[in-house]
Amino acid sequence: MNPPQYVRRDYPHFQPIGTRWQDNDIYGHVNNVTYYSYFDSAVNAYLIEVGGLDIHQGAVVGFVVSSSCDYFASIAFPERIEVGLRVGKLGNSSVQYELAVFKQGEDEACAAGRFVHVFVDRQSNRPVPIPERLRAALAALRVE
Repeated sequence: MNPPQYVRRDYPHFQPIGTRWQDNDIYGHVNNVTYYSYFDSAVNAYLIEVGGLDIHQGAVVGFVVSSSCDYFASIAFPERIEVGLRVGKLGNSSVQYELAVFKQGEDEACAAGRFVHVFVDRQSNRPVPIPERLRAALAALRVE
């Protein structure tokens, strides 16, 4: 039997997130679009806390240019989740994140997604090389 494709051990960083009452849809589970918010929160928390990204005054900002998500099992409020984060590709001005949503303490992901950030100059909105501190933080999450 093959192991599951998205398992906890494959992610070097986890961001705990509490689901909210408003995350549930009429069907009683977290709505599909809310997963993108979880991804965005997990990535940006890491970029700010570990990479030193200054979201208010920094010269560089990250723009999402591509995203997707696959769903395997539902989650619902008030479950606590953990978003696993790794870097699949690290370019000069862009990075592809690979993320997975796990119920707290579970080994198999409920959903897995990816998105691409392009780092740009705040004033010109033109791509720029990823700053060194941020690059080092992203490189620490790189998987082969």
